[in-house]
Amino acid sequence: MLFDGAANFKGVGIGAVMVLEIGQHYVTSAKLIFSCTNNMVEYEACILGLNMAIDMNIRELLVIGDSNILVHQVQGEWETKNSKILSYLHHVHELRKRFTKIEFRHVPRIQNEFADALATLSSMIQHPDKNFIDSILVRIYNQSVYCAHVEEETDGRPWFHDIK
Repeated sequence: MLFDGAANFKGVGIGAVMVLEIGQHYVTSAKLIFSCTNNMVEYEACILGLNMAIDMNIRELLVIGDSNILVHQVQGEWETKNSKILSYLHHVHELRKRFTKIEFRHVPRIQNEFADALATLSSMIQHPDKNFIDSILVRIYNQSVYCAHVEEETDGRPWFHDIK
């Protein structure tokens, strides 16, 4: 599972991507409309992903994020005295108990692009009257749609011959 949070002038968003061993991707994201620090945003994103994994009955999980502080705090390598972060940290430890095997790993931001893009998209969308936006399908094409639908000119002239 990859997770990330994004804060910008439009708002705060979080995203998580579950990648199964067979290559199937499941995504979830949310826009946060309450005040929070960057570290709180990262914890919110991680918890969003952990809850998705729990809902999918996943028992073994590799959690990947670009938040160095979160990963080291969850692994017990770094301490925190911030009361807001402590409550997030305790919640993550409670969620960890739901897995038979769970590992947290820090990666550079460049290796977390999908979750970052999802979080950024969520942060920028303005939707004050709705709590839910229908899923966004992302397709990958290996050739241009234009090339796939061009028909050969039958009169021998180029397509632009009559444009003035």
